[in-house]
Amino acid sequence: MHLPALRAGWLTQTFVHWAYPPEEVQRLLPDGLVADTFEGAAWVSLTPFVMADVRPPGLPLALPSFPETNLRTYVRDRNGRDGLWFLSIEVSSPVMLAARAVGVPYHVGRLEVARRGDAVRYTGARRGGGPSYEIAVRPGEPVRPGPRDVWLTSRWRAFTRRFGALWETPVEHVPWPVRAARLDTVEQTLTRAAGLAPPTTAPLVHYSDGVHKVRLGISRPVRPARGAGDGAP
Repeated sequence: MHLPALRAGWLTQTFVHWAYPPEEVQRLLPDGLVADTFEGAAWVSLTPFVMADVRPPGLPLALPSFPETNLRTYVRDRNGRDGLWFLSIEVSSPVMLAARAVGVPYHVGRLEVARRGDAVRYTGARRGGGPSYEIAVRPGEPVRPGPRDVWLTSRWRAFTRRFGALWETPVEHVPWPVRAARLDTVEQTLTRAAGLAPPTTAPLVHYSDGVHKVRLGISRPVRPARGAGDGAP
């Protein structure tokens, strides 16, 4: 990545993952993307965190830190490249709404991240009485990520759709340092608002102190699939 479009740190991040039938996730995806699976299941993750040291191009100083919460799933494009598809993104800073220009589904709301003893509590509600969430976790000891942990956290591009085209945004940062975590509370209506049935499986939970020096590249249209025009799906 020669010229990042945004620099930031993603800190105090919790990952709450639910397994879903692939066909349930697939119906929410645009043409050109298929649900990625791990051992036969598609996954949907709720990931609250703190955006820190946010530096858009041309600004001499970083923006103040603010909370953000993503509802995301895992996909592949027609060229087989893996990435993320965001079902929704809650954010407290209206500055981030500029990314709607390439289809990033930002929604402004009231978000908070607070530490209480050994617990981290995340709350949020979309402006206008929309979906909301409350999550409380107790971070544990560092763990060595297994194959599923790496699959769920190590994604280096995000896809969006705008102007009738699929776009991709590259992402660079060091691998997530992962901790075990105990989930005390999870109450949320974001999955329902995105068109998903309520989760029926127990969530898998990770916590990370975060990654610094995140670099998001310039968004660009996805190139046609290899073999386009010769009957390739």
